[in-house]
Amino acid sequence: MVLLEYQEPNNRRFHCGGFLISNRYVLTAAHCLLDIPPEWKLINVRLGEHNLKTTRDCVNETPGFEDCNDEPLDITIEGQIPHELYIPRSVNRHYDIALLRLSKTVEFTNFIKPLCLPLSQRLRNKDYNGRELTVAGWGRTETQRQSDIKLRVDVPVLSETNCLQFYKEQGITLLSSQVCAGGVKGKDSCVGDSGGPLMVVDRTAEEENYIAYAMVSFGPRFCGTDNFPAVYTRLRDYIDWIRDHLKP
Repeated sequence: MVLLEYQEPNNRRFHCGGFLISNRYVLTAAHCLLDIPPEWKLINVRLGEHNLKTTRDCVNETPGFEDCNDEPLDITIEGQIPHELYIPRSVNRHYDIALLRLSKTVEFTNFIKPLCLPLSQRLRNKDYNGRELTVAGWGRTETQRQSDIKLRVDVPVLSETNCLQFYKEQGITLLSSQVCAGGVKGKDSCVGDSGGPLMVVDRTAEEENYIAYAMVSFGPRFCGTDNFPAVYTRLRDYIDWIRDHLKP
């Protein structure tokens, strides 16, 4: 996962997430590019982060046996490619997807890796209704403060029918390429998680991979509200769009 860093008039802050899909491209939400205040500027992508308060993150800190990651890596952005059909500040957030082209090639490590997309027909056809998938990020917690540590939570996926009907009752018309997940009290994505992945583990006889099924778009005003799911952009519907906008 990555963090998107913005230059504000008097500060630099992280406001959105995203994830690597290759050594040059990050996938994120279009609203993270187009719905920001005019005085903000997206300047960097941070890779390999876990705890914003520490330079290096370590576990099992027994003297002489520290297991630490590398220092996080900040890379500037060469190009921004929001979906051409996304309408800024739309309540529906249709086509809420964007690519960021990084200014240089990323070298993968144990701590910086791309997330898999549902490229095969087998993965595109999978139905996750009722299953719990994992969403991660540095968004707000129950304290209403942004988390310094990357957190993760499992949330249930709603059926397309229930998702569309629920939001229709809220006056919001969703597309079939949008999916609902959550609606369980205290378990949700939140402000700051936008652009982050909703993931599932795909196991085959040969390997095990995390697949990005969808991406955080928007949700209830109060995150983690019971019976009020969040909305995600389903990525299988945008594979062709992504491929069409990648350059070597």
